[in-house]
Amino acid sequence: MALSKDKKAEVVAEVAQLLKDSKLTVLARYPGTSVQAMQQLRRDARANGTTVKIVKNRLFKKALESSDIYKDLDKDQIQGQLMYAFNAQDEVMPAQDLAAFAKSQPQIQFVGAITAEGRYLAAEDVQALADLPSKQQLRAMAVAVIAAPISGLVNVMSGNVRGVLNVLSARAETLK
Repeated sequence: MALSKDKKAEVVAEVAQLLKDSKLTVLARYPGTSVQAMQQLRRDARANGTTVKIVKNRLFKKALESSDIYKDLDKDQIQGQLMYAFNAQDEVMPAQDLAAFAKSQPQIQFVGAITAEGRYLAAEDVQALADLPSKQQLRAMAVAVIAAPISGLVNVMSGNVRGVLNVLSARAETLK
């Protein structure tokens, strides 16, 4: 069913707003992916703040052209059956969401990504972003690094106290 002119304008405006708000927009091919799988991807991605859209490439290109930041972007990679993942809160989450989905749906392939600054990233760069730890994992690693010297100090201090107690305990045993 063809979209009316008004509906097309709405789609272009919606995609332009998503592009404007998004820190990273990931483009991926999805040939042969079932509707059920796509619905599951949308649900899982939404939980992480990622919006997954399937839009006609022509309308996506119009949305790019409507923005001063994206109008000079090379649009050669925007062809074929593509899905677009947007996230306004996290720079790597769209790539990670699609990479996680691709584990169960191997036909999903990264095409590239568009940064908030209007740069195009190649598929290899998007895959590298997807392999990065999440913000929560990075925070946990930072806490572990910060806590390691403190826990080491506690172990050393308790080791000295334990040693004194062992000596006193042994001395008490010999006096009995």
